[in-house]
Amino acid sequence: MSADLIKRCHSLLKTGTSDAEVSWFAVGDWKRVPNAVGGLETAEPGQVADAVDELLAAYPPTSTMTFADVCDFHFRFETIHPFQDGNGRVGRLVTFGQCLANGIMPFIVLDSERFYYYRGLAEYARQPGFLRDTFRHFQDAYYVRFSKYVLSAAAGPDGADSLELGQSRD
Repeated sequence: MSADLIKRCHSLLKTGTSDAEVSWFAVGDWKRVPNAVGGLETAEPGQVADAVDELLAAYPPTSTMTFADVCDFHFRFETIHPFQDGNGRVGRLVTFGQCLANGIMPFIVLDSERFYYYRGLAEYARQPGFLRDTFRHFQDAYYVRFSKYVLSAAAGPDGADSLELGQSRD
C-alpha cells in the first residue's frame, strides 16, 4: 500500500467524470479545497500528504493486517478525506484489496445499506463495534451473493480449498 497506489485508484474512479473538467478538482491527487464528511473533521489540504504518510506508516505490512486493522485503517482514511470527492469509493476499494491480501472475506457496501455504513463511521471513535459489525454484516451478504464464484476460485488444482471462507484473522 502506498500513497501513489491510493492516488491511482482515485484517478481510475474519477477520470472522465464531470469533476475532471473542473479546474480546482485534482483527479488522482490530494484535495485542494477543504471538505467534510458527515460531521467528521477532516485534514486540511496542506496536511493531507503527511496525514496519509502517517496512516500508512502506522499499519503493519498489508499481508499481516487483521480485520480490526482493516476497519481502523478505513476509518482513519475516511477522516483524512484526502480527495475532493470519491473518498468513500477509494477507501472501500482499498479496504477490499486489504481484505483479499490478508485472507479476510471482502465485502461491498450496497446503496440500500449505506446508512449503516455512515453510522458506523460516525460512531467509530466512541464505539468501533458499530462499523466492525456493519462490515461483518456486509461480509455475510457478500458471501451469500458470491460464494459460488469464490468457492470455485478458491479450490486448488486438486479440488482442495485453499481459502477458508467466512473466516477473519482478528
